Amino acid sequence: MTHPVLSVRNLRVEFPTRRELLHAIDGVSFDIARGEVLGVVGESGAGKSVTGLAVIGLIDPPGRISGGEIWLSGMRIDNLPPEELRRVRGKRIGMIFQDPLTSLNPLYRIGDQLVETIRTHLPLSPAAARKRAIDLLAEVGIPGPEKRIDAYPHEFSGGMRQRVVIALAICAEPELIIADEPTTALDVSVQAQIIALIKRLGRDHGTAVMLVTHDMGVIAETSDRVAVMYSGRIAEIGPVRDVVQHPLHPYAKGLMGAIPTLASESTRLVQIPGSMPRLSAIPPGCAFNPRCDFAFERCRVERPELIRQGTQDVACHLYDRDSKEHAA
Repeated sequence: MTHPVLSVRNLRVEFPTRRELLHAIDGVSFDIARGEVLGVVGESGAGKSVTGLAVIGLIDPPGRISGGEIWLSGMRIDNLPPEELRRVRGKRIGMIFQDPLTSLNPLYRIGDQLVETIRTHLPLSPAAARKRAIDLLAEVGIPGPEKRIDAYPHEFSGGMRQRVVIALAICAEPELIIADEPTTALDVSVQAQIIALIKRLGRDHGTAVMLVTHDMGVIAETSDRVAVMYSGRIAEIGPVRDVVQHPLHPYAKGLMGAIPTLASESTRLVQIPGSMPRLSAIPPGCAFNPRCDFAFERCRVERPELIRQGTQDVACHLYDRDSKEHAA
C-alpha cells in the first residue's frame, strides 16, 4: 500500500468570539489516494469549505486549526511555518475557487498570470514558461490558446475563466487539487464540461482531487468516493455509488431522497425537517438528532463515531450493536 496523497486525521478548527469558542470542524478524518476524486457534500454551514481551507492553510484569523494532523504524501503540513506552507500551497497543492472572476487579477493578461505562477514554482525561462502556459490553456479546452493567452479576464466567459483558473491550479503539476464549488457560478451545460475536465485531469495526471460542493449531481458524476458532512463532522463516507444508491445515515438518506429522478413515480421529494444548527447552538450527542425521525435517547447524549458497514463508514448509533434500546 502506498501513502495516500492527502491524509487528514482528527482535524479540529475553531473560531474564538467574544462570547464563546465556536467549533467549525470537530474531529474530521479522511484520506485521498493518487488519481482519486473525493466529493465532500452537505448543506451550507456543514464545514465543507472550511475543511478545504484548513488543508491549504488559509483559515482567516482569529480562526485556527486547534487539533489533528494534515499529511501530504507522508509529510505533515499543518505545523509548517507560513513561508514554507506558501511554497507547498502553490507547487504541491492547487486550488480552484468558486468564483473565477475573483481568482484572476483583472488588470493583468491571462498569460502574465500563468507565466508568473509557473516561474514561481518551476525553473523555466520566460519563453519556456509562456509555451507551457499555452499548452495548459489548450489542455483545459481554451480554443486558439496562442491568441487568447494575451487576453484579459473580462474578455472570457464564466466557463472559460474557470478553465483558466484550472490551468493556474495545475501549472506546477500539484499532487492535490482542492476544488471549492467549482461549478456553482456556471450554467448547466458548462458545468458538465468543467466536471468532465476536472475528472480527466485527475486521471491523466494522477492528481488527487478534493471536490467540495452542495450538488449531489456533481458528486455522482465526478467522484470516486463521497464524504457527507453535517455540523463540522463526517456523517457518512464511502464509494459514491454505494452512498448514492444505499445511504445509511438518516441525513444522507434525506439528501439522496431530495434528488429528483426521471425514473421516480413519486410526485413529492423527501424533505428534511428543520435546518442546519448554528455553530453556537450545536446540540449535544448527534448533531442531527433534532431533525432525525430515528433518534433515541443515546443520540441526544453521546456523539456517534464512524462505524464500518460494508464499504461505507457511518456515524450513527443505529448501526452500533450495543444500541439495542433503539429498537424498543
